[in-house]
Parts: sequence; structure tokens; C-alpha cells
Amino acid sequence: MYNHPNSIISNMERLPKITRWIILSNIVILLLDYVLRRTGVYLISSCGLYSWTSPNFRAWQLLTYMFLHADFWHLFCNMFAVFMFAPQLEMRWGEKRFSIYYLVSGVGAGLVQQLVWMLSSASAYSVTVGASGAVFGILFAFGWLFPEVKMFLLFVPIPISARVFVSLYALFELWQGVTPTAGDNVAHFAHLGGMLFGWLLILYWKHKGVAGMQAGYYDSKLKRWLQEWWDKIKSKFKKDSSSSYSSYHYQDPISDAQSSEDKKSKEDEDEINRILDKIKLSGYSSLTEEEKQRLFKKK
Repeated sequence: MYNHPNSIISNMERLPKITRWIILSNIVILLLDYVLRRTGVYLISSCGLYSWTSPNFRAWQLLTYMFLHADFWHLFCNMFAVFMFAPQLEMRWGEKRFSIYYLVSGVGAGLVQQLVWMLSSASAYSVTVGASGAVFGILFAFGWLFPEVKMFLLFVPIPISARVFVSLYALFELWQGVTPTAGDNVAHFAHLGGMLFGWLLILYWKHKGVAGMQAGYYDSKLKRWLQEWWDKIKSKFKKDSSSSYSSYHYQDPISDAQSSEDKKSKEDEDEINRILDKIKLSGYSSLTEEEKQRLFKKK
């Protein structure tokens, strides 16, 4: 299938702001790296992550290393994952919180890699680049918030839930990390570090009462139907129990106002859930302009 350049640009413009910025900045930096290499300048020597025992180590490398990639294929794999999973997180959390989560996952992955180097007595000139740590943080958050979303793997042509996919991937990375093979230059424990720090940040936000952090934010249709059924029963019970006081005709303006506000809040929440379900089924590009405005007003 051939995509016209204008179509590609249009699809990029539909992505949330921070997701789009992450993808474009990584592409630009890889192209800049290619150009500078021809002049004898290597970004990896100053911006790749070196062991803190190395004379090449600089504190800023814990941040800059996640924007460098070894080659196009390395970049493509990471940015494809960002393209697939990051928009849902940014739309749920908002630009600021998503940016913090992405950077904390990436920096956390770098810290775990430093620990691995220290425990393994690695060469002082070992260096790591790539957004994989932050990407694994994104994968963990997606599995946390969307546990029942069905996914397909190329080598397993059956649908599996997001939580199973993330769990299997984490176990695979752990197995690869503890049983290294010759020529394997992948920082498997850094990937797990991105997941770990992402999880810790989610738990912190959840403890602080930040909305949208609970596991399984999107329940299955059966759970949603049961909740709606139970709400109807409670509503009917309250209505029946209050009928015995119908002889008293007094009005509480504050309570009426609160009830109206609660009803509007419930309607807004139902509308947001409907829009998010539509994204899940047909993608972000299927939304109307009105639905997009409604969604971002909710952040």
C-alpha cells in the first residue's frame, strides 16, 4: 500500500501534541546524527549513556540517550510503539502528565542500566542509546489502563489481552536478561527498568488521588453492564424509599443544584467513555471535530 506524503503528514497532525513531538524529534535527531557522522562528529560520544565510571559520562546523558538511536530500524521499532500506544495515554492524562511519565520511564531505565553495569563490572566505555526504556514504560501503562484490549502478535495469530501481552513481554525481557546470548547488545534490564519506574510513578499518582490511574480504567462490557444494572437498582430503591415522605413538600435548593451537577457530570463521563470506545474500535482519526474538542476539554 502506498501512502501519499500529504496523507502521512495528515495522519501525524492527528496525533496528540506530545506524541507527535516525540516521534518527530527522534526522526530529526537520527537524520542529524547521520549528517554529523560524515563530518567526524558523533552525537553518541557526548549524548549516549555511558557508565558513570567512564570519563565520558555526563549527567545529562540520562535524558539525552533516549533521543538517540543506532540506526533506522532501531528508531522505527521504538517510534511505531509510541505511535500505537502513546496517544491513548496522552489523551487520558493530558500533555503535562504524559510528558512527565515518558521522561521518568526513560530516565529510570537509564538508572537501572547503570546499576546493571556496576554489578556486572562492564567496560567503562559501554554505551546505551534508544527510547526503549520509555517505550516499555508506555507499554506497561497501556496494559495497566487497558487490560482487556485485544492485541495480535505476528507469531501468535490469536487475540490476547493487553495485560497478558505486557506480562509475557516482561517475562521475555527478564529471561533474555538473565540468560544473555553471544552478540546480544540489547539492554533488557533497562527495558524492565522503564516498566518499573512507570509503575512506581502510577502508584504515586494513584496514592495522591490523581484521576485515571486505576488499573483497568476501561472495564469489560460485562462489568460495565453489571454496574449500570446495579446503579438502576439502587436508583429505584432510593426512589421507592423516598415516596413515603411525599406528604412533606419542602425544597432544598442546594441539594437540587448538587443533584443537577452530579447528573451533568455523569452524562459527561458517559460521553467521554463513548468517544474513547470509538477510538478503541476505529482509531483517533475517526473522531469528529466536535468529539475531539469534547475529549480534550475533559483533560
